[in-house]
Amino acid sequence: MALLSTAWIIRDLNIAEQPADVWWAWLGEAQRPAEFTAWATSALDPLLVLGALGAAAAALRAASSVASGALIALAAGTALLRLPLLWVLGAGWLQGLESGLTGRARLTAGAQLALAVILAVVVATGRRPDGSEDRALRGVTRTAYGVVHRLPYDDPDEVPGRPRRGPAVALGLLLGAAGLAIAAWELHWSLRLGWGTYRKGLLGDASVFRALLQPPLHWQMAALALLALGAAAAALRQASWARPAAMAAGALLFAQAAGVLVFAGGTGQLDRFPALPGQARLELGTALLVAVAGLAALVVAARPGVPDGGPEEDGAQGYGASPEAERPQHAPPPPSTLPPGW
Repeated sequence: MALLSTAWIIRDLNIAEQPADVWWAWLGEAQRPAEFTAWATSALDPLLVLGALGAAAAALRAASSVASGALIALAAGTALLRLPLLWVLGAGWLQGLESGLTGRARLTAGAQLALAVILAVVVATGRRPDGSEDRALRGVTRTAYGVVHRLPYDDPDEVPGRPRRGPAVALGLLLGAAGLAIAAWELHWSLRLGWGTYRKGLLGDASVFRALLQPPLHWQMAALALLALGAAAAALRQASWARPAAMAAGALLFAQAAGVLVFAGGTGQLDRFPALPGQARLELGTALLVAVAGLAALVVAARPGVPDGGPEEDGAQGYGASPEAERPQHAPPPPSTLPPGW
């Protein structure tokens, strides 16, 4: 997945007159690189490369909770952002581009979408819903007859899992606020433009086309809002995969909003901020909010969490008072000769 996006980034660098042209294209510059061709990548592609490499590194380290979360986030983000390309790249209004270019881009989008589905299936089938005996044994630190003590994981080499309560609430608020802000703007544009015009920016049209592998603008923003709200919900539930999902959503939000702010600075809009119309100022203010929220979510999600499957506090389980009481998990079996009063 990372190699496919890297190949297209290299292709854009090769056709650009200067490497900076690719950067400005990622920020939203509408100028085409040359006749009968188009940019292929957007600012999403380097993030996809980094996300794929990070998920691969987590999987190779056998970090169960982090690897599962990273793979889920990668699969969800790739599926949402590549799905519309299947019909956009087959549209008739792209026939003016060089022969075979749209076909290769569509094949890339389809391959990455298929890989995302495979990743999701692998993660779903590889998880052990029952907690598994070997995982539960990791938390057992000392035993005595009839009693099992569990201690917090204090090994610094243990891989952190779900977020602790404080960071989880912070992630939920940050990502929830950013996701709701983006969703509110999408609702605003759908009402202001009307469904006929908004649909072009949602499902694709020549008037909103920017790059071959970039989804339509409104689809992209709706996908970011959905990913942010999903990661916020996972964080509030303290799911084991919430931290990688929050990091992925935070990175996407920060890149999108920071790109808007950098482009506004390059075009002089920030210098003329007080003189801008009210809606333009509100859009830039929202971009600043989303950028700060995304960056803060990245920092908070990077903090170590509770080790996956382990308790936060010391606990003990013992035999019940009656012979019929269930023996605690991993407790030693009772002796062959029961003591008095058993």
